[in-house]
Amino acid sequence: MTLADHVNTLGQDLLRRHGQRVHKLALNAGFSCPNRDGLKGTGGCSFCNNASFNPTARAIPPLAEQIAAGAAVVARRTGARRYLAYFQAYTNTYGDLDRLAAQYWEALAQPGVIGLSVGTRPDCVGPEVVDLLAGIRDRGYEVWLELGLQSAFDDTLARVNRGHGFAEYRAALNLARGRGLPVCTHLILGLPGEGPERALASLQRVLALGVEGLKLHPLHVVRHTRLAWEWRRGLYQPLTLAEYVHTVADLIEQTPAEVRFHRLTGTASMDILLGPAWCNRKWAVLNAIEAELRQRGTQQGGRLTQVDAKTRACG
Repeated sequence: MTLADHVNTLGQDLLRRHGQRVHKLALNAGFSCPNRDGLKGTGGCSFCNNASFNPTARAIPPLAEQIAAGAAVVARRTGARRYLAYFQAYTNTYGDLDRLAAQYWEALAQPGVIGLSVGTRPDCVGPEVVDLLAGIRDRGYEVWLELGLQSAFDDTLARVNRGHGFAEYRAALNLARGRGLPVCTHLILGLPGEGPERALASLQRVLALGVEGLKLHPLHVVRHTRLAWEWRRGLYQPLTLAEYVHTVADLIEQTPAEVRFHRLTGTASMDILLGPAWCNRKWAVLNAIEAELRQRGTQQGGRLTQVDAKTRACG
Protein backbone atom coordinates (compact mmCIF):
# COMPACT_ATOMS: atom_id res chain seq x y z
CA MET A 1 0.00 0.00 0.00
CA THR A 2 1.01 3.61 -0.49
CA LEU A 3 0.16 6.83 1.31
CA ALA A 4 -2.41 7.62 -1.39
CA ASP A 5 -4.36 4.52 -0.31
CA HIS A 6 -5.03 6.28 3.01
CA VAL A 7 -4.94 9.98 2.14
CA ASN A 8 -6.50 12.20 -0.53
CA THR A 9 -3.31 13.80 -1.84
CA LEU A 10 -3.19 16.75 -4.21
CA GLY A 11 -1.00 14.76 -6.59
CA GLN A 12 -3.57 12.01 -6.98
CA ASP A 13 -6.38 14.55 -7.25
CA LEU A 14 -4.58 16.38 -10.07
CA LEU A 15 -3.90 13.07 -11.83
CA ARG A 16 -7.59 12.16 -11.70
CA ARG A 17 -8.78 15.53 -12.93
CA HIS A 18 -6.16 16.21 -15.61
CA GLY A 19 -5.49 12.67 -16.78
CA GLN A 20 -1.74 12.99 -16.24
CA ARG A 21 0.79 13.85 -13.56
CA VAL A 22 0.92 17.50 -12.55
CA HIS A 23 3.76 18.73 -10.35
CA LYS A 24 4.25 21.92 -8.39
CA LEU A 25 7.37 23.89 -9.27
CA ALA A 26 8.54 26.05 -6.34
CA LEU A 27 9.39 29.62 -7.34
CA ASN A 28 10.96 32.69 -5.78
CA ALA A 29 9.52 35.80 -7.41
CA GLY A 30 11.47 38.20 -5.21
CA PHE A 31 8.59 39.30 -3.01
CA SER A 32 9.13 40.57 0.52
CA CYS A 33 7.05 40.20 3.69
CA PRO A 34 5.34 42.85 5.84
CA ASN A 35 6.75 41.13 8.91
CA ARG A 36 10.29 41.73 7.66
CA ASP A 37 10.26 45.04 5.77
CA GLY A 38 8.91 47.16 8.63
CA LEU A 39 5.18 47.35 7.86
CA LYS A 40 4.36 44.77 10.55
CA GLY A 41 7.85 44.16 11.91
CA THR A 42 11.49 43.64 10.97
CA GLY A 43 12.44 40.35 12.58
CA GLY A 44 10.00 38.06 10.82
CA CYS A 45 8.51 34.97 12.44
CA SER A 46 10.68 33.42 15.12
CA PHE A 47 11.19 30.27 13.00
CA CYS A 48 11.69 31.91 9.61
CA ASN A 49 14.81 31.44 7.56
CA ASN A 50 13.41 31.35 4.02
CA ALA A 51 16.19 29.07 2.80
CA SER A 52 14.65 26.35 4.96
CA PHE A 53 11.74 25.91 2.56
CA ASN A 54 12.75 27.67 -0.63
CA PRO A 55 15.55 26.20 -2.74
CA THR A 56 16.35 29.45 -4.59
CA ALA A 57 16.40 31.79 -1.61
CA ARG A 58 20.06 32.71 -2.08
CA ALA A 59 19.70 33.77 -5.70
CA ILE A 60 16.71 34.79 -7.78
CA PRO A 61 16.92 33.73 -11.43
CA PRO A 62 14.17 34.83 -13.83
CA LEU A 63 10.89 32.95 -13.43
CA ALA A 64 11.21 31.35 -16.86
CA GLU A 65 14.64 30.00 -15.89
CA GLN A 66 13.38 28.67 -12.56
CA ILE A 67 10.45 26.93 -14.23
CA ALA A 68 12.62 25.40 -16.95
CA ALA A 69 15.09 24.09 -14.39
CA GLY A 70 12.37 22.66 -12.18
CA ALA A 71 10.57 21.09 -15.12
CA ALA A 72 13.77 19.38 -16.23
CA VAL A 73 14.24 17.81 -12.80
CA VAL A 74 10.61 16.66 -12.65
CA ALA A 75 10.80 15.22 -16.16
CA ARG A 76 13.83 13.10 -15.22
CA ARG A 77 12.20 11.84 -12.01
CA THR A 78 8.62 11.16 -13.10
CA GLY A 79 8.23 12.04 -16.76
CA ALA A 80 5.58 14.66 -15.91
CA ARG A 81 5.03 17.46 -18.43
CA ARG A 82 2.37 19.56 -16.68
CA TYR A 83 3.01 21.94 -13.79
CA LEU A 84 1.56 24.35 -11.26
CA ALA A 85 3.72 27.42 -10.77
CA TYR A 86 4.07 27.53 -6.99
CA PHE A 87 4.85 31.04 -5.77
CA GLN A 88 6.38 29.91 -2.51
CA ALA A 89 9.02 32.27 -1.10
CA TYR A 90 7.83 34.91 1.36
CA THR A 91 4.49 36.68 0.70
CA ASN A 92 3.37 36.36 -2.90
CA THR A 93 0.37 38.70 -2.80
CA TYR A 94 2.35 41.49 -1.11
CA GLY A 95 2.98 44.07 -3.81
CA ASP A 96 1.54 46.33 -6.44
CA LEU A 97 -1.34 44.64 -8.24
CA ASP A 98 0.20 45.24 -11.66
CA ARG A 99 3.40 43.55 -10.53
CA LEU A 100 1.48 40.60 -9.15
CA ALA A 101 -0.43 40.20 -12.40
CA ALA A 102 2.77 40.43 -14.45
CA GLN A 103 4.50 37.75 -12.38
CA TYR A 104 1.54 35.38 -12.43
CA TRP A 105 1.01 35.70 -16.17
CA GLU A 106 4.73 35.32 -16.89
CA ALA A 107 4.67 31.99 -15.07
CA LEU A 108 1.51 30.87 -16.87
CA ALA A 109 3.13 31.65 -20.22
CA GLN A 110 5.83 29.01 -19.71
CA PRO A 111 5.55 25.62 -21.45
CA GLY A 112 3.51 23.07 -19.54
CA VAL A 113 2.27 25.42 -16.82
CA ILE A 114 -1.47 24.88 -16.32
CA GLY A 115 -2.03 26.92 -13.19
CA LEU A 116 -0.85 28.68 -10.08
CA SER A 117 -0.51 27.99 -6.38
CA VAL A 118 0.10 31.26 -4.56
CA GLY A 119 1.50 31.19 -1.03
CA THR A 120 0.81 34.19 1.19
CA ARG A 121 -0.15 35.53 4.61
CA PRO A 122 -3.81 36.00 5.52
CA ASP A 123 -3.27 39.70 6.21
CA CYS A 124 -2.05 40.27 2.64
CA VAL A 125 -5.17 39.07 0.84
CA GLY A 126 -7.63 41.79 -0.15
CA PRO A 127 -10.52 41.95 -2.63
CA GLU A 128 -8.27 43.08 -5.50
CA VAL A 129 -5.94 40.11 -5.10
CA VAL A 130 -8.83 37.68 -4.89
CA ASP A 131 -10.40 39.22 -8.00
CA LEU A 132 -7.10 38.88 -9.86
CA LEU A 133 -6.72 35.20 -8.98
CA ALA A 134 -10.38 34.46 -9.66
CA GLY A 135 -10.03 36.12 -13.06
CA ILE A 136 -7.12 33.81 -13.89
CA ARG A 137 -9.15 30.81 -12.71
CA ASP A 138 -12.08 31.93 -14.86
CA ARG A 139 -9.83 31.70 -17.94
CA GLY A 140 -9.43 27.97 -17.41
CA TYR A 141 -6.35 27.73 -15.19
CA GLU A 142 -5.99 25.74 -11.99
CA VAL A 143 -5.57 28.26 -9.15
CA TRP A 144 -4.94 27.65 -5.45
CA LEU A 145 -4.60 30.28 -2.74
CA GLU A 146 -2.31 29.00 0.02
CA LEU A 147 -2.80 30.73 3.38
CA GLY A 148 -0.07 30.41 6.00
CA LEU A 149 -2.08 30.27 9.21
CA GLN A 150 0.23 27.92 11.18
CA SER A 151 -1.98 27.98 14.33
CA ALA A 152 -5.56 29.00 15.07
CA PHE A 153 -4.52 30.35 18.50
CA ASP A 154 -3.70 34.03 18.73
CA ASP A 155 -1.42 33.59 21.76
CA THR A 156 0.74 31.15 19.79
CA LEU A 157 0.82 33.45 16.77
CA ALA A 158 1.93 36.32 19.00
CA ARG A 159 4.58 34.15 20.66
CA VAL A 160 6.20 33.31 17.32
CA ASN A 161 5.87 36.94 16.15
CA ARG A 162 3.54 36.04 13.32
CA GLY A 163 2.07 39.54 12.99
CA HIS A 164 -1.55 38.49 12.43
CA GLY A 165 -4.28 36.57 14.21
CA PHE A 166 -7.06 34.14 13.38
CA ALA A 167 -9.43 36.99 12.49
CA GLU A 168 -7.28 37.93 9.48
CA TYR A 169 -7.31 34.31 8.36
CA ARG A 170 -11.10 34.16 8.60
CA ALA A 171 -11.45 37.38 6.57
CA ALA A 172 -9.09 36.18 3.82
CA LEU A 173 -10.79 32.80 3.66
CA ASN A 174 -14.22 34.38 3.34
CA LEU A 175 -13.01 36.60 0.49
CA ALA A 176 -11.61 33.60 -1.37
CA ARG A 177 -14.67 31.46 -0.81
CA GLY A 178 -16.87 34.31 -1.99
CA ARG A 179 -15.16 34.06 -5.38
CA GLY A 180 -14.97 30.27 -5.40
CA LEU A 181 -11.19 30.12 -5.04
CA PRO A 182 -9.93 26.90 -3.45
CA VAL A 183 -7.82 27.51 -0.37
CA CYS A 184 -4.99 25.40 1.06
CA THR A 185 -4.29 26.23 4.71
CA HIS A 186 -0.85 25.68 6.23
CA LEU A 187 -0.58 24.39 9.81
CA ILE A 188 2.68 23.87 11.72
CA LEU A 189 2.87 21.13 14.33
CA GLY A 190 5.16 21.53 17.33
CA LEU A 191 4.95 25.30 17.74
CA PRO A 192 6.17 26.56 21.15
CA GLY A 193 3.60 25.84 23.84
CA GLU A 194 1.43 23.67 21.58
CA GLY A 195 0.78 19.96 21.90
CA PRO A 196 -1.44 17.48 20.03
CA GLU A 197 -4.61 18.90 21.56
CA ARG A 198 -3.98 22.34 20.10
CA ALA A 199 -3.01 20.87 16.74
CA LEU A 200 -6.36 19.11 16.59
CA ALA A 201 -8.20 22.23 17.76
CA SER A 202 -6.54 24.31 15.02
CA LEU A 203 -7.55 21.73 12.44
CA GLN A 204 -11.15 21.74 13.69
CA ARG A 205 -11.37 25.53 13.59
CA VAL A 206 -10.08 25.54 10.01
CA LEU A 207 -12.44 22.77 8.92
CA ALA A 208 -15.39 24.50 10.56
CA LEU A 209 -14.88 27.53 8.30
CA GLY A 210 -14.42 25.33 5.23
CA VAL A 211 -11.23 24.63 3.30
CA GLU A 212 -10.30 22.64 0.21
CA GLY A 213 -6.67 21.82 1.00
CA LEU A 214 -4.27 21.40 3.91
CA LYS A 215 -0.54 21.42 4.44
CA LEU A 216 0.98 19.99 7.60
CA HIS A 217 4.56 20.84 8.50
CA PRO A 218 6.78 20.02 11.49
CA LEU A 219 8.45 23.00 13.13
CA HIS A 220 12.15 22.62 12.55
CA VAL A 221 14.93 24.73 14.03
CA VAL A 222 17.15 26.39 11.45
CA ARG A 223 20.13 28.70 11.73
CA HIS A 224 19.85 32.48 12.05
CA THR A 225 16.40 32.51 13.69
CA ARG A 226 15.09 33.50 17.10
CA LEU A 227 13.83 29.95 17.51
CA ALA A 228 17.41 28.72 17.16
CA TRP A 229 18.42 31.01 20.04
CA GLU A 230 15.58 29.60 22.17
CA TRP A 231 16.48 26.01 21.26
CA ARG A 232 20.15 26.45 22.17
CA ARG A 233 19.11 27.72 25.62
CA GLY A 234 16.73 24.85 26.23
CA LEU A 235 13.63 27.03 25.90
CA TYR A 236 12.20 25.00 23.02
CA GLN A 237 12.11 21.24 22.47
CA PRO A 238 11.21 19.98 18.95
CA LEU A 239 8.84 17.10 18.35
CA THR A 240 10.25 13.61 18.01
CA LEU A 241 9.51 11.72 14.81
CA ALA A 242 7.15 9.39 16.68
CA GLU A 243 5.23 12.34 18.17
CA TYR A 244 4.90 14.01 14.78
CA VAL A 245 3.78 10.86 12.98
CA HIS A 246 1.20 10.03 15.66
CA THR A 247 -0.27 13.55 15.60
CA VAL A 248 -0.39 13.71 11.79
CA ALA A 249 -2.21 10.38 11.69
CA ASP A 250 -4.73 11.71 14.23
CA LEU A 251 -5.34 14.81 12.11
CA ILE A 252 -5.72 12.79 8.93
CA GLU A 253 -8.36 10.63 10.61
CA GLN A 254 -10.27 13.79 11.60
CA THR A 255 -10.15 15.37 8.13
CA PRO A 256 -13.05 14.84 5.70
CA ALA A 257 -12.17 12.74 2.67
CA GLU A 258 -12.83 15.54 0.16
CA VAL A 259 -10.09 17.80 1.57
CA ARG A 260 -6.84 17.46 -0.37
CA PHE A 261 -3.53 17.22 1.47
CA HIS A 262 -0.86 19.21 -0.37
CA ARG A 263 1.84 18.21 2.10
CA LEU A 264 2.26 16.04 5.18
CA THR A 265 5.80 17.00 6.15
CA GLY A 266 8.50 19.54 5.42
CA THR A 267 12.27 19.39 5.19
CA ALA A 268 15.30 21.62 5.59
CA SER A 269 18.76 21.12 4.15
CA MET A 270 21.51 19.97 6.49
CA ASP A 271 23.55 23.14 6.00
CA ILE A 272 20.96 25.15 7.96
CA LEU A 273 19.02 22.52 9.93
CA LEU A 274 19.76 22.40 13.66
CA GLY A 275 17.02 20.04 14.72
CA PRO A 276 15.32 17.70 14.73
CA ALA A 277 17.56 15.68 12.40
CA TRP A 278 14.62 13.69 11.01
CA CYS A 279 13.36 16.85 9.27
CA ASN A 280 15.96 16.18 6.59
CA ARG A 281 14.42 12.81 5.65
CA LYS A 282 11.19 13.44 3.76
CA TRP A 283 10.51 9.92 2.58
CA ALA A 284 11.31 8.36 5.94
CA VAL A 285 8.66 10.61 7.50
CA LEU A 286 6.07 9.91 4.80
CA ASN A 287 6.71 6.17 5.00
CA ALA A 288 6.30 6.32 8.77
CA ILE A 289 2.96 8.12 8.40
CA GLU A 290 1.76 5.51 5.92
CA ALA A 291 2.89 2.72 8.23
CA GLU A 292 1.04 4.30 11.18
CA LEU A 293 -2.19 4.61 9.20
CA ARG A 294 -1.83 1.03 7.93
CA GLN A 295 -1.18 -0.26 11.45
CA ARG A 296 -4.32 1.52 12.66
CA GLY A 297 -6.32 0.15 9.74
CA THR A 298 -7.64 3.62 8.99
CA GLN A 299 -7.72 6.37 6.38
CA GLN A 300 -8.57 10.04 5.95
CA GLY A 301 -11.84 10.80 7.69
CA GLY A 302 -11.78 7.45 9.50
CA ARG A 303 -12.62 8.96 12.89
CA LEU A 304 -15.20 11.49 11.78
CA THR A 305 -18.56 10.82 13.40
CA GLN A 306 -21.83 10.85 11.50
CA VAL A 307 -22.64 14.11 13.27
CA ASP A 308 -19.40 15.64 11.95
CA ALA A 309 -20.18 14.54 8.40
CA LYS A 310 -23.77 15.83 8.52
CA THR A 311 -22.63 19.16 9.97
CA ARG A 312 -20.16 19.68 7.11
CA ALA A 313 -22.72 18.64 4.52
CA CYS A 314 -25.17 21.20 5.86
CA GLY A 315 -22.51 23.92 6.16
